[in-house]
Amino acid sequence: MRAIVFKEWQQFPELEEVDLPTPGPGEVLLKVAGAGACHSDVSIFEDFTAEVPGNMTKGFVLGHENSGWVEELGAGVDGIEVGAAYLVYGPIGCGHCKACSRGQDTYCENAATNPYLGIGLGRDGGMAEYVTVPVRNLIPLGDADPIAAAPLADAALTPYHAIKTALPHLNGGGRFALVVGLGGLGQIAVQILKALTGATVIATDMKPEAMAKAEAAGALTVPGGADQVARIREITGGRGVDAAFDFVGVTPTIATATGSMAVGGRLTVVGIAGGVHEWTFFNTPYESTITNTYWGTIEELHEVVDMYRAGQIIPEIETFSLEDGLTAYRKLAGGQLSARAVVVPHEA
Repeated sequence: MRAIVFKEWQQFPELEEVDLPTPGPGEVLLKVAGAGACHSDVSIFEDFTAEVPGNMTKGFVLGHENSGWVEELGAGVDGIEVGAAYLVYGPIGCGHCKACSRGQDTYCENAATNPYLGIGLGRDGGMAEYVTVPVRNLIPLGDADPIAAAPLADAALTPYHAIKTALPHLNGGGRFALVVGLGGLGQIAVQILKALTGATVIATDMKPEAMAKAEAAGALTVPGGADQVARIREITGGRGVDAAFDFVGVTPTIATATGSMAVGGRLTVVGIAGGVHEWTFFNTPYESTITNTYWGTIEELHEVVDMYRAGQIIPEIETFSLEDGLTAYRKLAGGQLSARAVVVPHEA
């Protein structure tokens, strides 16, 4: 079968022929419906220079945002219908530590000794015609479109987890939420905040077209600039926002978010661009929190799919054939995409 393979650190992946995988015990073979292209993939083949925690060694098929139809059942699998559509939970932990027992494989206590981080992250992923998946990692889609659903596995799950953990800060009247960075995750974050809270959602970005999309989803927008924080605080009556979510993670965006926070507020840095923030007693609102989150739990992905099926989350996608998958990655790396790229292996 054809697949997009990451072969070497700091080397662009290649489209090549690989063996059709066989599902092992407790696994299924999925015919891939869609595989989302994520900036994390670009980091793997552009930024990393050596093996990372979790023994994610080079030489695997990319793609950790996957959906598909069950093609074949491995030994011991029952209760799964061949031909049914599923979304795939990408992380794979040890399966027996405290974090994994609550479905939070992303925080597996044994990540450093596991053979891989997840599907498309050390283990062969979905940028291929077929992929094997542990049956535990399947989320039923019913009659929902599996191609459009593929990015939900990361681009929706990641902001959903960040927002869900911050909900106590947004419960009640007169609350304000701030979304910094309106790429794929930020746009979905606006949708999730509007669906789950009564907070006024403020969104900021440097791109007018991105802010227009956020406005259409119900956000108030503030463009980047020297008066950015002042304008955000003006919307809140000077008090600041109760919960901020930074989907970029560079030093200037963290500064924008922290400068906009209210007393007792919470900033969640979701973007992994490596920005830093200098904390002092007097430059931080009292009893405010700066934290970070990574991906989400398998239970939360079930909840994300429920929101998708209810029409509360509508990912914007641009589809590519498998032959054009490398073009999708080049556009993603070059900042030339305005929607989530989804590779559709079985369509021209």
